[in-house]
Amino acid sequence: MLPGSKEKKMKIKARYFAAVMLSAVLGSAQAETKWDMPTPYGDSNFHTVNIRQFAEDVSAATNGELSITVHSGGSLIKHPEIKNSVRRGLVPIGELIMSRLANEDPLFEVDSVPYLASNYDEAWDLWQASRDVLAQRLEAQRLKLMFAVPWPPQGIYTRFPVETGDELKGVKMRAYNKSSEQLAELFGAIPTQVEVPDIPTAFGTGRVDAMITSPSTGANTRAWDYLSHFNHAQLWLPKNMVIVNTRVFEGLPESVQQAIESAAAEAEKRGWDASKAETDAKIAIMRENRIEVSEPSEVLVKRLQEVGATMEQEWLERAGEDGKALIEAYRAR
Repeated sequence: MLPGSKEKKMKIKARYFAAVMLSAVLGSAQAETKWDMPTPYGDSNFHTVNIRQFAEDVSAATNGELSITVHSGGSLIKHPEIKNSVRRGLVPIGELIMSRLANEDPLFEVDSVPYLASNYDEAWDLWQASRDVLAQRLEAQRLKLMFAVPWPPQGIYTRFPVETGDELKGVKMRAYNKSSEQLAELFGAIPTQVEVPDIPTAFGTGRVDAMITSPSTGANTRAWDYLSHFNHAQLWLPKNMVIVNTRVFEGLPESVQQAIESAAAEAEKRGWDASKAETDAKIAIMRENRIEVSEPSEVLVKRLQEVGATMEQEWLERAGEDGKALIEAYRAR
């Protein structure tokens, strides 16, 4: 053996061993990739149940290479901050109600125009007509749209019967987006922003006396403790959406990206089915707890339709040509 050859072999072996160890460390780090996911709603909410299943599906499909920890009820990040937290990379993924972004772009509130789409078939057609343009809007902010799931149709909760809409004048009404604020104002009510976890306290302290929301939220917040009437007006079906930071997503291996997208497609389908089932189930729960459930009178329907027509026209003025094209695409389906 030539002088120094033994030492040279030992150096080569050492480098090889170091390379193997580095590869193992990197592989281990990749296998332990963890995402924190803030959501605004409690664990019993069907949106949260669906998202937890989505997280489990991602973990299973990636063999644990990516795990998503769901932080429900605004426990990690409050609802108003979720979108910007994902955009800035403070968290890689999050859920929020789409119409919350109406102030930055009116296209995001298209699903909250009264009676534009007030049943599931219409809501699905509207989603298909709007999905691509909304995804493009998000892409411009380094956000990737994963999936969206509607709430059950929105109704009116009060401590008194609502027959004509005049009963709402001067009433402090909980609002959660621009459309619910505008509708309250058009009926002479006083809109007040209240997040879902704070609803019981808001009623208990007199901050609000009525609200527009879904049967799901009404039952989950035990509306019978502070209200007596639910008018199943079926105003609109607002959607929650799940978004991901684009740079974080694109930094994942392609196989993991595909697994997330596949799980998202399943979550969207499962969520729409769950929303449909949720409507009847939660209305039944409210009836069991002595909430008086009613359908809107002809007078109220006519008034709501008039308000809806006004709000649609105002929305079109804000949304411009893109909004007009979206509505045309929806009505052509």
